[in-house]
Amino acid sequence: MHRQAAPTATVRANLPDPDPDVSTATDPTTQHEDHAPPATEDDVDERIVEELLRRGRLKDADLGRVRRLQEESGGGIAGLLARLGMVSEKDLAEASSQVLGLPIMASRDCPDAPPAVQLSIRFLKQQHVCPIAEDDHSLDLLVADARDPYPAEAVAMATGRQVRLRIGLRSEIDDLIERYYGAGRSAMGAIVEDLSEEGGSGDEDDIEHLRDAASEAPVIRLVNLIIQRAVEARASDIHIEPFENRLKVRYRVDGVLEEVESPPANLTAAVISRVKILAKLNIAERRLPQDGRIMLRVQGKELDLRVSTVPTAHGESVVMRLLDRESVVLDFERLGFTEEFLPQFRKVLELPHGILLVTGPTGSGKTTTLYTALSQLNTPAVKIITVEDPVEYQITGINQIQAKPAIGLDFAQALRSIVRQDPDIIMIGEMRDLETCRIAIQSALTGHLVLSTLHTNNAAGGITRMLDMGVEDYLLTSTVNGILAQRLVRRLEPSHAQPYEPLPEVIEEFGLRRLQPEGPIYLWKPVPSALTPSGYLGRTTIMEFLVMTDSLRRLVMQHAGMGEIETVARSEGMRTMYEDGLLKAMRGQTTIEEVLRVCTDG
Repeated sequence: MHRQAAPTATVRANLPDPDPDVSTATDPTTQHEDHAPPATEDDVDERIVEELLRRGRLKDADLGRVRRLQEESGGGIAGLLARLGMVSEKDLAEASSQVLGLPIMASRDCPDAPPAVQLSIRFLKQQHVCPIAEDDHSLDLLVADARDPYPAEAVAMATGRQVRLRIGLRSEIDDLIERYYGAGRSAMGAIVEDLSEEGGSGDEDDIEHLRDAASEAPVIRLVNLIIQRAVEARASDIHIEPFENRLKVRYRVDGVLEEVESPPANLTAAVISRVKILAKLNIAERRLPQDGRIMLRVQGKELDLRVSTVPTAHGESVVMRLLDRESVVLDFERLGFTEEFLPQFRKVLELPHGILLVTGPTGSGKTTTLYTALSQLNTPAVKIITVEDPVEYQITGINQIQAKPAIGLDFAQALRSIVRQDPDIIMIGEMRDLETCRIAIQSALTGHLVLSTLHTNNAAGGITRMLDMGVEDYLLTSTVNGILAQRLVRRLEPSHAQPYEPLPEVIEEFGLRRLQPEGPIYLWKPVPSALTPSGYLGRTTIMEFLVMTDSLRRLVMQHAGMGEIETVARSEGMRTMYEDGLLKAMRGQTTIEEVLRVCTDG
């Protein structure tokens, strides 16, 4: 039976508020229309599920599994989705906000002190609600589950005030309650306190004790919290680094490391052992580097974590790379390929044979660019084989080989077998040595298209690097079609970024006028917002593309230097990475500071 709304004296349910940004509601399951039948909680659940599906935040297969579980155990479908990790707290909050017409509020935007109302802290913790503001007649209440009218009704009855709902994330509300009414502890602080009550981490040299400590519920929750917060922060890497008197945790967000709340130093061994157990590594081996892999479902996302440990002076340093296979976008325009640049790149990519190289340092997006190229070439008419270390993203229709140097299956060995598999296109994870280069060149000479990567700073450096490896100049000139060099820069969050006119000295220093001969020149600066504290959201690519021409081939045969090759390429129309970055800064996609951070004037 549907719970009735509380008396009007204490609760005004779903009445329009004078302020359009403030929704007044304590029973969101009640319809606004006077003559419409009241909606049940199940009706609201279904509308939220439809919104999640519409946004692409929920898969039909996951929904089917949860519906079967719901038939067995009961409960609301939206609540089950959140508890099982099928959707993230944020996605559920946004869908609920859309369906119920209630605003979302982040805990960082809440007042520093709570309103002076007397409410049971136990009730607030149980219901995951927290009062955040008040006036003479009303009280603002942050709630994790706006579908349930009971908490708002109870608060309205206890305070005698009208209750206005705001939707928040459960984890943030729990932290806010602790900040307002507890000892100011965070969620991590509460877990650490639980651990302290259970006796700490014990003898770090006792492997069995370490295994037991790493399997304790608080340590499990602690590591899960570190990973969950990394996902919420859109981090690409998690760094767990032990030092003499502290354990440091840092997230790499949009290419920049940020230090975050860390567990105390006495939990170093337990935390690192927990990560190693998840990655199926040997926790007794702490003298040698180890590599492993963790498959997890966090915040509704299927995550593949690549784990690397190395011994340091104060313990093992752990780095986890987060690969979100569902969110990778294999689209050239989304990667940052401009309209002026893309046709030239596609023309080289569609050549029937030869070598196309992508260069740049680690973490510059080379592999994603190659995957995007392969997805464009992947048709039923061609056979594509890759050899990678590791295989980062799996693409249907492409044969992907995981290199295993420990058993002798390195790039060169795999390549020898690949050419007997009658492929049309071959992708090699990296040109690491002369033998791999020679087999790749031989494959290109025999009619295959070969894609690969090199670790060089610019496009012209790819040619000199291969010459330095010992590749014959005549083989380079007859096989290499083009070399793409790239970097990743942080992308401005467009709705808040602010334009400004740079000083004439700045325009002169960076040569902006030759990139835009006429009209006023604008640059942009990031502005922090509720969406992103840094003012940046995601990354884009700046790049340069060297196409092999007859004049460049003559230079290669003469073993010309990198500078001379680049000068001729620029005279033939090549735009350098630096120039591409400046143009994107002038278009409001990034900032000039970001361009200077990742590259220098070429």
